[in-house]
Amino acid sequence: MGLFRRCKNNSKPLIRQIIDFVPLWMIESCSKQFNGNKGCSKYKTYDQFVAMTFGQLNKCLTLCDISTGIGVNETFIKDLRLLQSPARSTMSDGNRKRNWMIYEKLYFRLLKHYEGVLASKHQRKIIEEIQDHRIKIIDSTTISLCLSMFDWAKFRTAKGGLKIHTCWDDTLMIPDMINITEAKIHDRHGLAQLIFPKNTIVIEDRAYFDFLLMKTRIQAENIFVTRIKGNTTFESIRELELKDNEDQDILKDEIIKLSSVKAKECGIDQHELRLVHIYKEDENKVIEIITNQLEWSARTVADLYKKRWDIELFFKAIKQNLQIKTFLGTSENAVKSQIYIALISYLVIELIRRTTKKKMQSFSNFVEKIRICLPFYLSLNYVCDTISEGAKKIKPEKQLDIVVKHDLFSP
Repeated sequence: MGLFRRCKNNSKPLIRQIIDFVPLWMIESCSKQFNGNKGCSKYKTYDQFVAMTFGQLNKCLTLCDISTGIGVNETFIKDLRLLQSPARSTMSDGNRKRNWMIYEKLYFRLLKHYEGVLASKHQRKIIEEIQDHRIKIIDSTTISLCLSMFDWAKFRTAKGGLKIHTCWDDTLMIPDMINITEAKIHDRHGLAQLIFPKNTIVIEDRAYFDFLLMKTRIQAENIFVTRIKGNTTFESIRELELKDNEDQDILKDEIIKLSSVKAKECGIDQHELRLVHIYKEDENKVIEIITNQLEWSARTVADLYKKRWDIELFFKAIKQNLQIKTFLGTSENAVKSQIYIALISYLVIELIRRTTKKKMQSFSNFVEKIRICLPFYLSLNYVCDTISEGAKKIKPEKQLDIVVKHDLFSP
């Protein structure tokens, strides 16, 4: 029992153990690059990172919640490696003034730092025919904002919003490219890099369907898998044979050439492409997947497009479990800082979930358990592997045998 208790207890609260996954030297290096501590005597970059990470993992809705939670007692403040708990006004000023690019840089440096571990601990479904290829999944998610409060985030006439343009790396199972823009920016122009090294597979929705982009990717020997737009004109060259009694959801597999005026103008009409027609039973509709890969099986093409679900699950996970819909500041600097700190929190929690947890658990359930235990002085291993849901019964204390001695002088 003594050994168990030594493993269970820790001299640092759980939140500090999580923050320690982000090296202090890395935070200071990123801060120095963008003069993050210039003019700040008390609320330095590390203090802001701790405060905002606490707010993310504890789902704090206001700066007052963060200030109260961290300032619960002096021991807790000291164990977070802080000199004092942050005041609401101090945090507000920091969110408004400190450059959000510090946390953007920190996210990508941290990703590079743990790249090998994340790649070795992935939980992706491997498609045998293409297991040696790198896969990128590109998509974006929109967050609505009040235009009168967030006047920099223009979307429509009376509505504000922003987009998180994301490239998901299938090997790491983590976004490796992110760009935050106004919501009015089209998905096609959201990421600066859409061409990748030779033999990279790029999976997208039809928002990225673009003739010139497709031609450029063919020249770069990228393999694209995307949905064709409904009004696209093409010429069917030949139909490929499908195996009997296999892959009943694949209705048709054909080789085509695009034949519209725009296709001819950019020269994509000279290239043979593949069009796979797939029936989606859950939505009772047929989707058409276009690719420049003519050799793989139709099943492989269909399974590749299904991988888009991974990035959709990521968007769902950060929106439901972290604070990227309710913001603690209205400036562009405050909003982008909060989003990137949320992404750093996601990366660290996902790293812990994959490497520490013996029995795999969904991200939502895992982060909820972390949230409940944040201020407790319990070891990370104990929280991950011993604490579980369900009723717990207290074991009764061992009853001592009481020997009743009769009084010799009693009658």
